[in-house]
Amino acid sequence: MIYAQRAMFISQSAIIPRDPFSEVLATLGARSVRGTGLEAAGDWAIAFDGRARLKFVAITHGQCWLVLPDHPPEALMQGDVFLLSNTRYTVASDPTLEPIDGMSLYASPGQDIVRLGDGRETVMMGGGSGFANGSASFVLNALPAFLRVDRTSPSAEAVARTLKSLQAEVDHGALGGSLVAERLAEILVVEAVRAYVATSSSDSIGWITALADPRIGRALRLMHSDAARRWTVPMLAAEVGMSRSAFTHRFSARVGCPPMDYLIRWRMVLAERKLDAGQAVATVASTVGYNSQSAFAHAFKRTVGRTPRSGN
Repeated sequence: MIYAQRAMFISQSAIIPRDPFSEVLATLGARSVRGTGLEAAGDWAIAFDGRARLKFVAITHGQCWLVLPDHPPEALMQGDVFLLSNTRYTVASDPTLEPIDGMSLYASPGQDIVRLGDGRETVMMGGGSGFANGSASFVLNALPAFLRVDRTSPSAEAVARTLKSLQAEVDHGALGGSLVAERLAEILVVEAVRAYVATSSSDSIGWITALADPRIGRALRLMHSDAARRWTVPMLAAEVGMSRSAFTHRFSARVGCPPMDYLIRWRMVLAERKLDAGQAVATVASTVGYNSQSAFAHAFKRTVGRTPRSGN
């Protein structure tokens, strides 16, 4: 009994509060995207369509080119990691080559590694996080379509370490390796986002980079920690030690929308997940901070584009 009580105490005290980014990923039902590999030699180019997910691609050997819409070709080499959101992209030995459809190469069940040409001049791995419902835009709109992990960033070492572990799991095929690889892929996505936040400029727009701003980041954490509270701009401004006007201006500049607009959008993200889980509209309305069901329904329809009772 003594040991059981001690274990329970340690377990409860070890709980780490979620930061907003972790909370958003959990709320949106973030799940591991299928891990894939590519081994190529000679002349080759493959194209992939855009999907509502966060995907990383890591070059583990050799070099290649990344081609994005309306973006100059990016030369990539061993150790480079980049993160993509909802965008089409091509990887190639030469950016001028006409690509083939990459999606079809991985279409067959269990076809997780594709080999092009004779040899392993270039080897890369891919994976990431998808989302369970249509609110993926809450994350994707706060990130650029493409971001490259800066090797000098604070997260670069963590990215390299995680990538090495991921490569080992894929190469060795040990017991439980696929499950471990999925978790490592999720960690790699988070580390890539950390690297982006750490190196983003103060004029970057989006709630994810705004988390690095001492005052705006605190306001975001307050809203996420208690979304149902009757927050007002004066309350939040006072909490972070700013005047109402200065807070509103800085929040809008960093996040891309006024404080209350952001709060409403986050409440509706929470509401969507609860409704999808089968909770009653009245219960959800109260949970996300609305005294009346009609006020909640109006806000939901205006934000999401459908009534709370209708399906996705």
